Amino acid sequence: MDSKVLLPLFAQRFGCEGAACYAAPGRINLIGEHTDYNGGFVLPGAVGQCLTAWIRPNGSDQVNLYAADLGMECVFAIDDPQGPRSVHFRYVYGVVREMTARGVKVGGFDAVYGGDVPLGAGMSSSAALECCFAFALNDLFRGNLDGMELARVGQMTEHRYVGTMCGIMDQFVSLHGRAGCLVRLDCRSGEYEYFPWKPEGYSLVVVNSCVRHELVGSPYNDRRNSCERVAARAGVETLRDCSWEQLETLKTELSDEDYSRARYVLGEEERVLAVCEALKRGDYEEVGRQMYLTHEGLSKDYEVSCEELDFLVEEARRCGVAGSRIMGGGFGGCTINLVRNELRDAFVSEVRKNYRERFGVECKMIPVVIGDGARRVQ
Repeated sequence: MDSKVLLPLFAQRFGCEGAACYAAPGRINLIGEHTDYNGGFVLPGAVGQCLTAWIRPNGSDQVNLYAADLGMECVFAIDDPQGPRSVHFRYVYGVVREMTARGVKVGGFDAVYGGDVPLGAGMSSSAALECCFAFALNDLFRGNLDGMELARVGQMTEHRYVGTMCGIMDQFVSLHGRAGCLVRLDCRSGEYEYFPWKPEGYSLVVVNSCVRHELVGSPYNDRRNSCERVAARAGVETLRDCSWEQLETLKTELSDEDYSRARYVLGEEERVLAVCEALKRGDYEEVGRQMYLTHEGLSKDYEVSCEELDFLVEEARRCGVAGSRIMGGGFGGCTINLVRNELRDAFVSEVRKNYRERFGVECKMIPVVIGDGARRVQ
C-alpha cells in the first residue's frame, strides 16, 4: 500500500495538513541465518517492499493509529505503562517507549500506515514497522539518535514488548540499506561493509510458502537458549568466539540438540565469509552452492524448516536453480532463490504447479529488487 493510497485515509480521519510520509523496507538475507544473536556475520539487503506511514504530531499526549492493511485502529497515551494488548500495535507502542527512554521527547501523534512487505513470510515486516516509526519519530520530534541506535530501538521493542529475543540484523538493514548493495554486518562490533549486488544473468526470487510463521514464543527462543548454553559451557560470550575444536571437546557434555544447533552456527559463520569472497570474484554459482548448504543445516541441525519449505528447495534443485534456502527465522515463510535468468520462467511455472498439486494451496512468487533503507518520502 503506497503513500498515495494512504494519504486519503489519513485525511478522512485527521485531515492532511502538516502530515509527513515515511517508509522503511523489509529485507532479504542472502546468507547468515540465526548468526546475528550469536555475535556473527550476516549478509542482508533492503528490498523494494516497504511499510509506509503518514504521521503528524497532534500536540497532545495521545497516539492515534490506523493500520490500513488490517482495518484496525488503536489509541494509547504516551505515558501509558501497560500499552495496547494487540501484538501488532505493541510494536509501535514499544518504539515510543524506547525512544522516550533514550531522551527523545516524543509527543502525541496521528498515523495511518500500511505496506506490501508480506506478513509472516520471513521478510521482516515487523522490523519495517518498527524502523519506519523509529525513523519518523526521531525526525519529527528532533531526536539525535543515529541509525544503529534506532536499530536498537526496534530490537529492544521486540525483546521487551513483544517477546521475541531477536538479533539486530533486520532492524539494521531496514535503516542502513542501500539500493544495489548487500551489507555485511558484524553483529558483535557493529562494523559493516557494502558489497555491490549486480549479478549479471541471475535474479533473486522469493517464494512464499504461505505457511505463516510465528517467531514469538518458544520455537525461536529455544534455539537462542541452546546457543547461549553452549557458549557458556565453552566460556565465551557468544558462539562467534567458539572454535570447532572447542565444540568437539565439549560434545560429550552437551545434549545432541545443543550440539547440533552450535554446529550449524559455526558452519554458517564460515559460509557467510565464503559467499563474500565469491561475490568479490563474481562467482555466483559458488554463492548458490553455499545457499544450499545453509538450507541443509537449517533443516537438519537447526530444525527450523518444515515439509513445505524443504519441498520448495528440492524443487529449486530439480529445476537447476543455482541456490535456494529458507529465508528468515524459519517455521514457515519463504525460500530465497538465486535463479539463472534463462531458467526463471520455467522455475516459476513448475514450482507453482507442483506446490499446488502437493499441498493444495498456491505459493506466491515475490521478485526482489535491492532498495534503500528508511527514509522520509518527498
